[in-house]
Amino acid sequence: MSENRSRVWLWVLIGGGAFFLFVLAVFALVYVTMHNDDDKASLTSFGDKIAVVDLDGVILSPKIVVSQLKKFADDDSVKAIMIHVNSPGGGVAASEEIYREVKRIRDEKKKRIVASIESVGASGAYYVASATNKIYADQGSVVGSIGVISQSINYGELLKWAKLKDVTMKAGEFKDTGNPSRDMTPAEQQYLQTLIDDMHGQFIGAVAEGRKMKFEDVKAIANGKVWTGQQALDMKMVDQITDFEGAIKDTAKSVGINGEPRLVRSERDRKTLGDMLFGGDISDWLPTKEKLLESHVGFYYLWK
Repeated sequence: MSENRSRVWLWVLIGGGAFFLFVLAVFALVYVTMHNDDDKASLTSFGDKIAVVDLDGVILSPKIVVSQLKKFADDDSVKAIMIHVNSPGGGVAASEEIYREVKRIRDEKKKRIVASIESVGASGAYYVASATNKIYADQGSVVGSIGVISQSINYGELLKWAKLKDVTMKAGEFKDTGNPSRDMTPAEQQYLQTLIDDMHGQFIGAVAEGRKMKFEDVKAIANGKVWTGQQALDMKMVDQITDFEGAIKDTAKSVGINGEPRLVRSERDRKTLGDMLFGGDISDWLPTKEKLLESHVGFYYLWK
C-alpha cells in the first residue's frame, strides 16, 4: 500500500515539474519573441516617428521615464514625443526631475513634446504635463490638483497600549520631526508647513512658466481641486479636448508628418521570470533596507 502511494507521489512530482517547465518555456518564448520583435522594429523602422512614453500610476522614481525621454530626445528619427498620462502624481522630487527633463527637451533640444491625459493627470503628473508644448485631455478626465500633501501615521497610543516606549536621542530640536510615536509640537508643525508652502510655490511657478500664465492666476486655482478635462480647457489648463488617437494625429500634423505616423515605445527590461510574471522589476515589490527605513514624513504632489 505504501509502495503504491510512493509511486503516486512520484508521478505527481514528475507531472508537476514537467508542467512548471512547460509554463517556464512558454513565458521564455513569449519574452524572447516580444523582445526580438522590438529589436527588429528598431533596426528596420524607417520614416518619421512619434515616441510614446507612459507616465502611469504613482510617481515614485523618475529613473525609467527620464531615461526614455533622453533616449527619444537624442533620436533624430523621432520627430515628437508624446507623454501618455494616467497618474495621480507622486513624490515631489521625482515629479520635479521628470518636469526638468521635459522642459529641457522643449527648450534646449527644441523637439516637440506633448502630453495626452487619459483618465487622470493630477498633481505631480500635471506638474510634468505643464512643461510640454501642448496638453491634450479627454473630456471626462481628471485634471489639476495643484497642491502638496504630507501624511504620516501616529502610533503613539498603540505603543502605550502595548506597554512599549520609543527611545529617541537627538542633537537638534527638529531632528526627529514627524516621529510617529508622538504628537508634533506647534513649532514642528509650523516648520513642516513652511516646507510645504515652499514646495507649493515651486509647483505654482512651474505651472505658470510652462503654461505661460501669470503666477497669481495659477495661485488662484492652486487649491488642490481637480477638474474635468472640459473644465480644465475653459481654465486654460489644457489646450485641446481629444482622445489619444486624436492627440497623435494632431501632433503628427504639427511636425509635418503626412499620413499615419509610426509610434515607438521603449520597453522596460525584464530580466527574471518574476519580472515577466509581475510585468515589471520584481525588486520594486520586495522590501529593502532602504524601504523599511522610509518611515519618516514624506512630501507629495499627489491627488488622493
